[in-house]
Amino acid sequence: MADCQQKSFLSPDIPFSGSLLGGLQEGKTLIIIGRVLPNADKFTVDLQHATGCGTDIALHFKPHFDDGPAHIVFNTLKKGSWGPEEKSACPFVKGQPFTLEIHVTKEAYKVSVNGKHLADYKHRIPFTLVDTILVHQMVKLDFVAYQKPATIPYKALISDGLQSGKDIVIHGVPKADSKRMEFNLRHRFGIAFHYQCRFEENAVVRNTYENGSWGREERDGAVPFAPGQFFQIKISCNSDHYDVFLNGKQIHTYKHRFTKLEDIDVFEVRGNVELIYVQV
Repeated sequence: MADCQQKSFLSPDIPFSGSLLGGLQEGKTLIIIGRVLPNADKFTVDLQHATGCGTDIALHFKPHFDDGPAHIVFNTLKKGSWGPEEKSACPFVKGQPFTLEIHVTKEAYKVSVNGKHLADYKHRIPFTLVDTILVHQMVKLDFVAYQKPATIPYKALISDGLQSGKDIVIHGVPKADSKRMEFNLRHRFGIAFHYQCRFEENAVVRNTYENGSWGREERDGAVPFAPGQFFQIKISCNSDHYDVFLNGKQIHTYKHRFTKLEDIDVFEVRGNVELIYVQV
């Protein structure tokens, strides 16, 4: 099957229905980033396809908050009939953000929440038939994508260069044995902003590389990341500095040493980290 270019959906309304170009393919991952509403009793993610007699749901994924302890129901709707339910614990928290990954393998859907594996759900309907994702009920969506896992080192072009007001958002998980991970904003001749987490030194180093040498390091404070734990980093570019936010909380500020923002055209991730999603 051809590897089709699937567009991403930013801040779609609920209920959300999105076509999966080319259908589901082995080795690719659905990524859903959002927030459970504070008053949620449930929400639903369905992977489905139309049939001559209606709609089959290959994967019905439904966190419940209203029926005893919070839990998740997995099921399949085939030819108008539900199969036996499968259940798991619920890592979602009302009012809190989440990243849900559904990775497609030959045997099953591998489901992870916030970078941690939750469950395997074996196929009851061939995944190649699935052509639509539906998300509805008590949830707010920030992003929905269907893509291959990102590889490290990771590089992305910044169209038309960096500018004040631009945000770069990274979702990921440092691997359990991670010693270092870094984010770089690069230009043709150097690195405008180098942000490196050194787990073995319990330090986050900020610096600039230009004219063939590194400048003075900034490294106050301890490492705010933990190996094996999900993070969301946002790097916000302002007119005279960068702000760095971790899981919504500002943790660092770095004044521009390289001021030709329009020349900064590459964002890079290196180190021992699993990348879930990068928005450049």
